[in-house]
Amino acid sequence: MFSWLVRTVSACWRPLSRYVPMSKDEDDVLGGEDDPLLWCRDLEKHSCGEFSFSVVQANQVCEDHSQVDTGREGTFVGVYDGHGGPDASRFVRDHLFLHLIKLARENATIDEEVLKNAFAATEDGFLSHVRRAFGITPSIASKGCCCLVGVIWKGTLYVANLGDSRAVLGHIGRSNKIVAEQLTKDHNASIEEVRKELMSLHPDDSHIVAHVEGTWRVKGIIQVSRSIGDAYLKKTEFALGPDFPRFHLKEPLRRPILRADPSVCSRNLQPADRFLIFASDGLWELLSNQKAVEIVHNNPREGIARRLIVSALDVAARRRKLKYDDLKKYDKGVRRAFHDDITVVVVFMDHEILNDELPVPEMSVRGFVDTHGPSDFNILQEVATKTNSHS
Repeated sequence: MFSWLVRTVSACWRPLSRYVPMSKDEDDVLGGEDDPLLWCRDLEKHSCGEFSFSVVQANQVCEDHSQVDTGREGTFVGVYDGHGGPDASRFVRDHLFLHLIKLARENATIDEEVLKNAFAATEDGFLSHVRRAFGITPSIASKGCCCLVGVIWKGTLYVANLGDSRAVLGHIGRSNKIVAEQLTKDHNASIEEVRKELMSLHPDDSHIVAHVEGTWRVKGIIQVSRSIGDAYLKKTEFALGPDFPRFHLKEPLRRPILRADPSVCSRNLQPADRFLIFASDGLWELLSNQKAVEIVHNNPREGIARRLIVSALDVAARRRKLKYDDLKKYDKGVRRAFHDDITVVVVFMDHEILNDELPVPEMSVRGFVDTHGPSDFNILQEVATKTNSHS
């Protein structure tokens, strides 16, 4: 116990090695460790199991930000897929979890309403940031972020989503086969249901969705219908003029076009539930839900998030009649022609320890930035401490 504690404490707040050494055979299977744009944490503990975490960069500046926070009371996963730059996704990473913990302590619990309110506080905070910066840097109004959050708390999974990142559950179905269950809705105009929703909310706007260069887009500009940020599509005060042709709206806003209220769901974790995959849309553009859960189910846990990304990159390369080894030679920026930034977190549930009070590292890991430190995932202890101090 003491040696484990020493190892955990000594690991806090230090740079992470970009890669974890593996055997030669494993290295061949996973596509090699010489991709300079790929980062991973191969296997770590969380409140009721283990998790694997990996990110690959494609853009000149990585627009994906992400985090995993673990503590004795629960586990938090956040995947934040920015667009127009990393401004919004970085802001969400730095604020959403803190809002969630603050609200959870005030309410002495986590539930769907607490999650929704944490998203609302994050949106309000970013729009305030836009308001302060808009006069000097008007382009800040075009920055936005898809946002996917998962929380495991007292044996219950809570998931909240804005945009087209996706959470997929792998569970054992009939005939003892692994089955993929998508837990989130994709808020993307490529989906007919989303287009119908937009048209019903904007009956006086015949151009609310438009088919542009083979893709359905909201106002012919953006694919997602919900996001944090994208202030120019939400408030008239942030309208961008002809100097920003990509984001200029010819008619003034009658009402907000994009929404910032997440789709939220919860479920009690069942014995048949084996693992969760949280990933930005870059993964799902290349792998189906079922293919992804089969890869996780049929391979060792260690390095499984990296294995998913490498499997997706192999598909991206083959679509261009290349091999993954060829793809790795392209630098950031150029790589965007082949694939998007991709973030993957795989969370395993070990039900035999779900309700046990076992030692868990209280750790916050931020994807791709190579640092980690102590987590603030501490709700009931904090509530109890405050209660005792006032008694």
